[in-house]
Amino acid sequence: MAASELYTKYARVWIPDPEEVWKSAELLKDYKPGDKVLQLRLEEGKDLEYCLDQKTKELPPLRNPDILVGENDLTALSYLHEPAVLHNLKVRFIDSKLIYTYCGIVLVAINPYEQLPIYGEDIINAYSGQNMGDMDPHIFAVAEEAYKQMARDERNQSIIVSGESGAGKTVSAKYAMRYFATVSGSASEANVEEKVLASNPIMESIGNAKTTRNDNSSRFGKYIEIGFDKRYRIIGANMRTYLLEKSRVVFQAEEERNYHIFYQLCASAALPEFKTLRLGNANYFHYTKQGGSPVIDGVDDAKEMVNTRQACTLLGISDSYQMGIYQILAGILHLGNVEFASRDSDSCIIPPKHEPLTIFCDLMGVEYEEMAHWLCHRKLATATETYIKPISKLHAINARDALAKHIYANLFNWIVDHVNKALHATVKQHSFIGVLDIYGFETFEINSFEQFCINYANEKLQQQFNMHVFKLEQEEYMKEQIPWTLIDFYDNQPCINLIEAKMGILDLLDEECKMPKGSDDTWAQKLYNTHLNKCALFEKPRLSNKAFIIKHFADKVEYQCEGFLEKNKDTVYEEQIKVLKSSKKFKLLPELFQDEEKAISPTSATPSGRVPLSRTAVKPAKARPGQASKEHKKTVGHQFRNSLHLLMETLNATTPHYVRCIKPNDFKFPFTFDEKRAVQQLRACGVLETIRISAAGFPSRWTYQEFFSRYRVLMKQRDVLGDRKQTCKNVLEKLILDKDKYQFGKTKIFFRAGQVAYLEKIRADKLRAACIRIQKTIRGWLMRKKYVRMRKAAITIQRYVRGYQARCYANFLRRTRAAITIQKFQRMYVVHKRYQCMRAATIALQALLRGYMARNKYQMMLREHKSIIIQKHVRGWLARVHYHRTLKAIVYLQCCYRRMMAKRELKKLKIEARSVERYKKLHIGLENKIMQLQRKIDEQNKEYKSLMEKLSNLEITYSTETEKLRSDVERLRMSEEEAKNAANRVLSLQEEIAKLRKELHQTQSEKKTIEEWADKYKHETEQLVSELKEQNTLLKTEKEELNRRIHDQAREITETMEKKLVEETKQLELDLNDERLRYQNLLNEFSRLEERYDDLKDEMNLMVSIPKPGHKRTDSTHSSNESEYTFSSEITEAEDLPVRMEEPSEKKAPLDMSLFLKLQKRVTELEQEKQSLQDELDRKEEQALRAKAKEEERPPMRGAELEYESLKRQELESENKKLKNELNELQKALTETRSPEVTAPGAPAYRVLLDQLTSVSEELEVRKEEVLILRSQLVSQKEAIQPKEDKNTMTDSTILLEDVQKMKDKGEIAQAYIGLKETNRLLESQLQSQKKSHENELESLRGEIQSLKEENNRQQQLLAQNLQLPPEARIEASLQHEITRLTNENLDLMEQLEKQDKTVRKLKKQLKVFAKKIGELEVGQMENISPGQIIDEPIRPVNIPRKEKDFQGMLEYKKEDEQKLVKNLILELKPRGVAVNLIPGLPAYILFMCVRHADYLNDDQKVRSLLTSTINGIKKVLKKRGDDFETVSFWLSNTCRFLHCLKQYSGEEGFMKHNTPRQNEHCLTNFDLAEYRQVLSDLAIQIYQQLVRVLENILQPMIVSGMLEHETIQGVSGVKPTGLRKRTSSIADEGTYTLDSIIRQLNSFHSVMCQHGMDPELIKQVVKQMFYIIGAITLNNLLLRKDMCSWSKGMQIRYNVSQLEEWLRDKNLMNSGAKETLEPLIQAAQLLQVKKKTDEDAEAICSMCNALTTAQIVKVLNLYTPVNEFEERVLVSFIRTIQMRLRDRKDSPQLLMDAKHIFPVTFPFNPSSLALETIQIPASLGLGFISRV
Repeated sequence: MAASELYTKYARVWIPDPEEVWKSAELLKDYKPGDKVLQLRLEEGKDLEYCLDQKTKELPPLRNPDILVGENDLTALSYLHEPAVLHNLKVRFIDSKLIYTYCGIVLVAINPYEQLPIYGEDIINAYSGQNMGDMDPHIFAVAEEAYKQMARDERNQSIIVSGESGAGKTVSAKYAMRYFATVSGSASEANVEEKVLASNPIMESIGNAKTTRNDNSSRFGKYIEIGFDKRYRIIGANMRTYLLEKSRVVFQAEEERNYHIFYQLCASAALPEFKTLRLGNANYFHYTKQGGSPVIDGVDDAKEMVNTRQACTLLGISDSYQMGIYQILAGILHLGNVEFASRDSDSCIIPPKHEPLTIFCDLMGVEYEEMAHWLCHRKLATATETYIKPISKLHAINARDALAKHIYANLFNWIVDHVNKALHATVKQHSFIGVLDIYGFETFEINSFEQFCINYANEKLQQQFNMHVFKLEQEEYMKEQIPWTLIDFYDNQPCINLIEAKMGILDLLDEECKMPKGSDDTWAQKLYNTHLNKCALFEKPRLSNKAFIIKHFADKVEYQCEGFLEKNKDTVYEEQIKVLKSSKKFKLLPELFQDEEKAISPTSATPSGRVPLSRTAVKPAKARPGQASKEHKKTVGHQFRNSLHLLMETLNATTPHYVRCIKPNDFKFPFTFDEKRAVQQLRACGVLETIRISAAGFPSRWTYQEFFSRYRVLMKQRDVLGDRKQTCKNVLEKLILDKDKYQFGKTKIFFRAGQVAYLEKIRADKLRAACIRIQKTIRGWLMRKKYVRMRKAAITIQRYVRGYQARCYANFLRRTRAAITIQKFQRMYVVHKRYQCMRAATIALQALLRGYMARNKYQMMLREHKSIIIQKHVRGWLARVHYHRTLKAIVYLQCCYRRMMAKRELKKLKIEARSVERYKKLHIGLENKIMQLQRKIDEQNKEYKSLMEKLSNLEITYSTETEKLRSDVERLRMSEEEAKNAANRVLSLQEEIAKLRKELHQTQSEKKTIEEWADKYKHETEQLVSELKEQNTLLKTEKEELNRRIHDQAREITETMEKKLVEETKQLELDLNDERLRYQNLLNEFSRLEERYDDLKDEMNLMVSIPKPGHKRTDSTHSSNESEYTFSSEITEAEDLPVRMEEPSEKKAPLDMSLFLKLQKRVTELEQEKQSLQDELDRKEEQALRAKAKEEERPPMRGAELEYESLKRQELESENKKLKNELNELQKALTETRSPEVTAPGAPAYRVLLDQLTSVSEELEVRKEEVLILRSQLVSQKEAIQPKEDKNTMTDSTILLEDVQKMKDKGEIAQAYIGLKETNRLLESQLQSQKKSHENELESLRGEIQSLKEENNRQQQLLAQNLQLPPEARIEASLQHEITRLTNENLDLMEQLEKQDKTVRKLKKQLKVFAKKIGELEVGQMENISPGQIIDEPIRPVNIPRKEKDFQGMLEYKKEDEQKLVKNLILELKPRGVAVNLIPGLPAYILFMCVRHADYLNDDQKVRSLLTSTINGIKKVLKKRGDDFETVSFWLSNTCRFLHCLKQYSGEEGFMKHNTPRQNEHCLTNFDLAEYRQVLSDLAIQIYQQLVRVLENILQPMIVSGMLEHETIQGVSGVKPTGLRKRTSSIADEGTYTLDSIIRQLNSFHSVMCQHGMDPELIKQVVKQMFYIIGAITLNNLLLRKDMCSWSKGMQIRYNVSQLEEWLRDKNLMNSGAKETLEPLIQAAQLLQVKKKTDEDAEAICSMCNALTTAQIVKVLNLYTPVNEFEERVLVSFIRTIQMRLRDRKDSPQLLMDAKHIFPVTFPFNPSSLALETIQIPASLGLGFISRV
């Protein structure tokens, strides 16, 4: 694609600008070939017509898309040109606060003029081991690349740091050296890296000064070679210096200072040791007051002097030499104050006893008169005579200044030489890295000899740089098999030839210096004649004949010829030097000028010039006298050229790395970017030349996978093939038709400049079209959704409006109806009221009338009633009389009639009675009649009862009514009497009424007055009450306010107290953790020092043992058995060690004295310990010898053994008695509880008792057998001992004689007797066993009979019960009974099966034991056994069955087997087999059981020795296999278990409460091992820290690749638009690790720890530490990698973290605190994904990111990089808002997390439920020499 096609509408270009250098503009219309003008619009909105150059027709450079701005590597930009580079640097520096940027192989460093937190040790650790392209640009990345290439390629390296004064060259070089010192360390204990860094303050004090451009400007160039050994550790260094500016000693410009050392001396003049120097304020001395600025802001010269002196001491410069240096410097200051008085125009004189000169001579130790004479005179030598000539005042001043400069230069040279001696490597140097801190290209208004030399050096360096860049480009092309076409680049060889070739500028200058009457003018004419119009690079100024112009690679420079010759000659009067050499009081001064004869480069200069100073070697060889004189005559230019050639040879022999320092502004303002100054320096330092070379070829380079990932959107599905390379080729051929625009390499695709931008444009267009389609669809969907929502809303509104209208109408109807109703009720009320009035009147009238009528009617009814009563009684009497008469007549008639009828009936009955049927009918009828009669009787009874009840009720009512009537009568009588009395009282009442009326009138008048007063009082009271109410309301409000305030204050106080309590609690927890961490760090440091001490001890032993002739090496087994880590470590021949070490210590001058004194003190302590242990060993040996002698005197069987056997026998007998008692108690209990349910054979109690009985009987038999064996042994031993003990007694001798006479073969008879006894005992035991078995059988048969009887009785009872039940229940009961019986039988069978299984297992164990013992016996029988041994040793009983003992949970071993125990159980144990096959913590249990036995024996020596050997063995195995996770985890688990066992069985109540009663019986009885518990706890802490280091080493290579680089969610995080250009020299990281790799590794760690039985709490702490390491390393890399800070990467990180959290859930470790350690990483990922625009977003970010520091938040926001054009960058204003909101937050200013931090570990007590007596020792451990007790 043609470049002109990219100039379309809206394309952005750069146009030149006089102020900003380049300005951005936008095309308003497409460019067409032939157009002379471009229509542009500037960013501020102004339209502009840009005219194209008609000759070149060059279009303005295109601007890169915004997404490409801010790249780490400038060569990765699509458009490579000056404005793009300048803009990229400006954006990174101003917006992102990034001062480092790559430009191909160059690191561009911009001075921020501000301290940045990016140089700490954490940053160094983060860059260590990383590839250069993987991390953000940094000086540490360049240093790491150099260090890595030195180790990988075994080639020396150079770091070339250049730039203007004030650009930060010295600081960059200092940080590079600090990186090497931190990463590599030193190979010896001399702390070489500290000395290398300590050389900086010395060189800065004597070589740096304040200038107008820089407060700490280096006024010399230096090349420091840092030497490394074969293990790439620093062993030494060497420094070369170039072009010291000596003119600054005697002259300083305005606002500048002399060298720092002078001001440091003046600031420290009050110190006692400096009194003799007679110094004062810096303004007093001529050499320090000329600049008028003796103080630098923020710098304390007195403190700097302390640092300088400390550095001198560290570098081995003694105090006497230091005082000599300060004397010389003070003498230079006083020399500057020497004044001259003119005698005439050609001569001058120094006033007599001139104080400054007197002080100078005193300090230098020279004669005053001699020095004063030669300061005013000079010696002229001719061929025949020598003349002494006076000189003028001006020449004398110049000579004085020349002498001062010469002294200072020689002193500078001497100090550099001594620094090199201090840094000199004591061992052979394998390789080195050189750091060149040299001045950059300089151009001023007046340029002289110094600028000429500086620019000449830069020409040489630029040539080397161009060749190196060209070479790297060629190597890259050849590696990728790209056709190489020669790239045209600027070659500055013509300019170099102009300067240094034959008849060049330097040659002509040297030739003119040799001329007697040579001058600057004649030299200028020679230059014009030789080079003007002949060399294109040489020009003459128009208006000057004393200047010339050279076209350098960076710019044209005009040099003034004045002073060139004088500076090149570098003249110093020899007589003055001879006076100084003759100093006898001051030894250092002649030393300076002796070294001058050996020096290759001169060190003195004329006024106002820098002087070249170079050292080709640390110790140059002595030159011959003739050679020295010739060398002294060499000019400065000649020497500088030679030293420059030497430097170039060194650089060409190394691999160079370039750092170009840029000064952003001349005013030292922090983070202020001046485009003009930056462009000047970019042109001068070669950065733009690198850009031009890269742009000339194929600057953009992509791997095939990166290209495919980025431009997959431009491919169709059918274009995607399995072969990525072929796919990319096919697509590119379609997209870019011009094949010259790209090339296919072996692993990469190479693009010419602008092609990536074109591809990005196509990609962006396609994505934009896709976005438009997506937007169209989404907008359509949104509009449809909006329409549906609006329609729905309209319908809803209509519904509500219609409903409202209907409700209004209904309301109207309701109101109308309500009005009618109200009218109705109102009318009804009026009518009703009228009706009520009429009704009330009518009722009143009716009442009166009805009352009158009722009274009349009552009187009439009363009269009628009384008459009726009379009539009733009369008529009743008449009726009763008539009734009685009639009744009698009726009864008589009835009787007659009934008699007649009865007679008739009787006849009929008599007839019917004669027939049967009649009888039956009669019978049936009778039954019915009986029933009817019965029913009638019942009914009559009921009626009778009801009638009786009614009658009784009537009687009751009658009686009550009678009583009422009686009471009414009485009441009427009383009312009549009262009426009479009332009539009498009416009269009296009327009189009283009259009186009361009078009183009423009076009271009414009084009432009126009272009412008036009451109204008044009421009114007043109401007013008072209202006022009181108002006051009351006010008081209430005040009270409520006060209550609210009190409540708020109380709540605030409680909240503050709670917060304080929580904070104090947290603070206490933090303090506790800090103390714990500090203690554990001290432990770690102690273990490290201990290991270092052991290594030193081994080395010293080796050094001591080497000189011995015929020394034999000790056996390896012996050395392995010796304790290596005990506190009583022995040193071979420690007494001789100080004497033998004296000679090497004298030879090694720069040895670290503090470390040497510490080691010497430790050696003396160890000697004392060794002596005490040796004395104790001697005592033990004497005791052993005495014991041995006593043993020899005693018989073979010692008394101690007899006592032990007797004690054992007594113990066995006591246990036997105890077992018998228990047996009797069990039998008694069994007989007492002989109920059928309990004693049944299948009953549980019966089974338990039976088991106990059998076990007790078995134990009893075992004890019996042991007692019998011991008794037989005692008898045999007594028989063997008795004949030897008392040979002199008469009885024994007579018995002995009788025995001799009776028995001739005593041994045979004794053996026969013993055999007979054993046979009898065996037969007896067999009979007893048979008898016992018969008794057991009989007992069992009896038990079975008894059980059968009980079963029979139970069956009979059940049968009887079943017969009483109904048939259905009977069947159910029988079934239930059968089920119960079968269940019981099944349970009994299962118990019998379990017993048989136990018996089988027991028999198998016994069989193994017997087989082992048989094997031992067979081995023992092979040996020869003496007859005496046969008598002494216990005779093994034959065929006595051994039964399993009741063990006490102890293990017995011999003292001499201790080393074998440690070896087999610790040193040679393989964790994998133990963890898989045996119980966890088995070694710890075994060791503790051995400790228990030693405690049981009360043997403190054995306990101490075992515990010490155990601890040392664990340390030894961890030192040997400390990098194996399984080993470290295994011994951490076992150490903790051993510690828990010591606590669990210590006997302390706090630990015993967790034990079972049986475990409490196993507690230690004799020793308190609390101190050893502390030692074991410290050991566990050390093992834990070692475990953390091991897992960190395993996890570290996986973390960055798995957590950051690998795409767990495929396709989310796209490749960077241009790809990050990796350094070609870096090792390519394949990125093999994924998140699954990390999770698999975590699973492996967790399973190993679980297999080893590690405490769950400890596993949680390990997991927490692992997750902290993962989070810290991931976050640190994220903070140092701009390419990782994007939205998609945040999603990847959050997904990865969620997978880790899922792992924690699966392992049930969520409460371990591991998730909280990932919180900073989670918040950083969230920060990458949240919105970053508004103030609300800023507030949300501040509240969300509480686990991140302010520096980390700002760093992430600065690094945030959009991957696509649709993402937006974070605005600078938003970052400022975040900083303002977080300014009050108090957090650490540190940027990175401390990935090496280890949380303090705790070991919570975790008792074991395992019984010690049940532990079996497997044969695989090889511990057959220990036995269970």
